Amino acid sequence: MDLFIQGAQDALTLSSILSVIGGIFLGYLVGVLPGLSRPAALSVAVPLTYAMTPIGAIAFLVGVTKASAAGGATGAILLNTPGEPSSAATTFDGYPLAQKGEATRALKIALYASVFGDLMATLVLILLAASLAQFALKMGPVEMTAVMIFALSFIAALSGTSLSRGIISGVLGLFLATVGLDPESATPRMTFGNIELFDGIPLIAATVGMLAFTEMLTQVQTLFANRAEASESSRFQPETNKRIAFSDIKRVFPVSLRATGIGIAAGIIPGLGPTIGAFLSYAINKRLAKSGDSYGEGDLKGVVATESADNAVLPASLIPLFAIGLPGSVSAAILVSAFMLHGVQPGPLVFEQHPRLIYGIYVSMIVASLAMLLVGRLGLTIFARITLVPAQFIIPFVVLFCVVGTYLERDTVFSVFAMLGLGLLGFIMQRYGYSVVTFLIGFVIGPIFELSLRQALIITNHSLVAVLHHPIALGFLGAAFLSIILFLRSNR
Repeated sequence: MDLFIQGAQDALTLSSILSVIGGIFLGYLVGVLPGLSRPAALSVAVPLTYAMTPIGAIAFLVGVTKASAAGGATGAILLNTPGEPSSAATTFDGYPLAQKGEATRALKIALYASVFGDLMATLVLILLAASLAQFALKMGPVEMTAVMIFALSFIAALSGTSLSRGIISGVLGLFLATVGLDPESATPRMTFGNIELFDGIPLIAATVGMLAFTEMLTQVQTLFANRAEASESSRFQPETNKRIAFSDIKRVFPVSLRATGIGIAAGIIPGLGPTIGAFLSYAINKRLAKSGDSYGEGDLKGVVATESADNAVLPASLIPLFAIGLPGSVSAAILVSAFMLHGVQPGPLVFEQHPRLIYGIYVSMIVASLAMLLVGRLGLTIFARITLVPAQFIIPFVVLFCVVGTYLERDTVFSVFAMLGLGLLGFIMQRYGYSVVTFLIGFVIGPIFELSLRQALIITNHSLVAVLHHPIALGFLGAAFLSIILFLRSNR
């Protein structure tokens, strides 16, 4: 309790609260603007936290991530253009509601559903993470290696249209993570005599390059590919009712509960992520529709089904990150770099080494949920106007942040060149259907995976038969093999 009170005091200082609110504003800005993804914004925001305290930095990034998920619904409802890929399912009912003259009601219910899903998932994180971490501490290198193999196989299958390309992407990420000095013998590996590579490829350069810079290259390509076509603006009916009545809340509440549960499951299972969680929630709730529901034609239930699930994914994805050090989503993987930037290694030991910080993060996440409700409600009309900002004004500023942020990590131009090179690699990978998500997850867990694998080989004396004496590892390896077989048989 003493540690919790101390953590709460850190989270409730003026600087921490301002960090949360600043992250909320930036997150809404990113979420509202079409084309700027949540991971890209998060990767650009990480270098901005250098001068912050650890609790202020994580609070700021949590605010960015939470608000970008909620802000993505604005473009989906008003323009039929989701600001986030995970908000694409919101267009199914959000845009028809706007056409019927209920845009304000759709925006309000999307905000309330986002805050509810986020807050419930945060409470689940607080209740489960420490218990799972105690269980994880009993797992040895053999079990941890099996868990990571299972996670990579699952992520590879769900992050793209091809399982083989997903596996190639993950292996490439693991391969590039081995660049630098060998952790045991300190022998340079694949450095080609470049002393800048002795510490490995910078993590910030990898995340910013593969996400933010790659996204900007994609946006530039789209900008030049689009021909000057006069697009007729949709004629919306005048709004006659802007209120959310108690009967509306009572009607959509069961849907929000189901959607939040689906989002939490999608966050805990590595590789599913917010997009799959949102679409899966919409599909399940549509299948369970009652008479009188009009999914796809402008129903508040459809908006709630996607937004509650979408916003529940991030807090839930922190559960495997805190419990076993394995990021459950791309956003969680980027947060790893933020933790390491401030001298904190995510994993089960974080509850023993930095308990005050963890409790402070918990309180900051609850503050971020409440701030998201307040800022989103007050800025409802303002954020809606941001959707009109042209992409040609956004792209140069984002690229500038990419360059400055990666340079500040090591104060060297090498980091900038690494970011640009990895950004081009990410652009090529996306063009040919290779998963950037799987690559980044592999790159982030690469050092931990290598260390666990080496220790596991020593423990088992390089014998596969010895794995039979580790039932937990055997279970995860069997699940990995089974998942690969199932995904090879079906592309669902």
